[in-house]
Amino acid sequence: MASLSFLDVWTWIQNLPPITQWKSNSMSTCVCSSRSSRAHLKLSITKSLQSSVSLSILAAYNVPVNLWTSKPFKLKSTLQDKETVSNLLLNFVEDILSYSPNRCPSLLKLPSIDSSLNLKDIFNFSFLSLTFLICIYEAPSDIRSECLSTLKNQFSCPRSRDVSRMLMRVLGSNVEEQWMRSINLAITNWIVELQASSHSLKAPSPLYSYSNSAFGLWKVQLYCPVIAMDVETSSNPSPDDRLLFSLNYHQLEGVIQLNYSVIVREK
Repeated sequence: MASLSFLDVWTWIQNLPPITQWKSNSMSTCVCSSRSSRAHLKLSITKSLQSSVSLSILAAYNVPVNLWTSKPFKLKSTLQDKETVSNLLLNFVEDILSYSPNRCPSLLKLPSIDSSLNLKDIFNFSFLSLTFLICIYEAPSDIRSECLSTLKNQFSCPRSRDVSRMLMRVLGSNVEEQWMRSINLAITNWIVELQASSHSLKAPSPLYSYSNSAFGLWKVQLYCPVIAMDVETSSNPSPDDRLLFSLNYHQLEGVIQLNYSVIVREK
């Protein structure tokens, strides 16, 4: 059953005391736990002697295993100031795009987020997406399966789908395409791995779509990993292995556009 909500690292960061009041060099919170292992995934924030801080995703064993670390950034005031939050959000997005199979080398600039949008949810969903990819590619095997199951449910919940639409509007169409290719490539790799071990998986949000309507035009944008699509039986000979392999690593990208008009008629 899909979760109704997702990680709230925003509130945790907002509630951290000023860095000068920390009793140690780092603070951490659990991101995802495993019932079959004593280890879990945690988010840690660490300060350095140069008055800079960095975030890390760790597999929390007796000796923690570092899975991801953000760029270090200097604090001008607190972790809650707008510039710090924007830098963190940009770091999340850049590292997600780094998993895209055809990443554009151009410098990414994150536009200012409209105050009417929910920055908290956008921040949390971006971190959830990054954690999902890190878990697929980097997490140790003893905690990976359970954590991925939990993250998949959070990633598939209705709230995540709503927030992802807001985020795509902020990022713009070019970055949206790279983002979806990063996410769908990770899902594809996960499904291929499970198929090789005879496990089945219902992909999180196998078809991602959203619509916009303005000025007489209704547009639907959709994405789906080919490997997650239902396959119709066919009497034709099966394609060769090389073609099947190639198809498995593609995603469907589609656009549906309809023109419409509204006519008001008196009765």
